[in-house]
Amino acid sequence: MSQQTEPILQQFKECIPLLDVLTDENRQAIIMLLAQHKSGLNVNTIADQINLSRPAISHHLKVLRLSGFVSFEKKSVENYYVLTVSKPLEQLKTLIAAIEAHCTKS
Repeated sequence: MSQQTEPILQQFKECIPLLDVLTDENRQAIIMLLAQHKSGLNVNTIADQINLSRPAISHHLKVLRLSGFVSFEKKSVENYYVLTVSKPLEQLKTLIAAIEAHCTKS
């Protein structure tokens, strides 16, 4: 490996958790559902729309939250989940830009 590829390989390593999150079809469905509801949705509403159990939705939301794709706001006694993709998408865009820049140099 050349010294030019080392930073790109490091970016790949940093993006692996984000890419892993995006490989799950249920998480993809949750992301797309939240994208349609800017004010957020609670677990029960998501479970009704995605047709998964409440515990399964909670698990997927936790994974999405820990990876930065989702955050939540407490409203009364419930958590409302909202899409917050800017940080993970910036990481992925940086990786893509680095790969593109490297390819054009070759």
